[in-house]
Amino acid sequence: MKSSVKINICGTDYLITSDDDESYIRSIGDEVDKRMNELLNSNQHTSITMAAVLCALNYSDECHKANDTSDNLRSQIKNYIEDSQRARLEADEAKREVERLRRELQGLRLRFAELDNR
Repeated sequence: MKSSVKINICGTDYLITSDDDESYIRSIGDEVDKRMNELLNSNQHTSITMAAVLCALNYSDECHKANDTSDNLRSQIKNYIEDSQRARLEADEAKREVERLRRELQGLRLRFAELDNR
């Protein structure tokens, strides 16, 4: 359900309509306000427009890096799953071989016992 939330960024109010929770919208508004004010306070020649563009560039950079990281993690997880499946198949094969060798050993013991009883 969409709701409207009023946030203030650098002295200007914005009405945001979103499906997201009000507290979430307020928290990202507060974060943008904080970052823009930090940019404005760090250089007297920075305008609000420049601060907004720099803030947008920083967020875009963070977003791209986060996407790259998540793609890398997905790839690693896929590799781990494939390795796990291979290991499971190898373990199943080893169990079958152990069982085969047990049966063979049992047969040899029976033959040995038969030979020993003669």
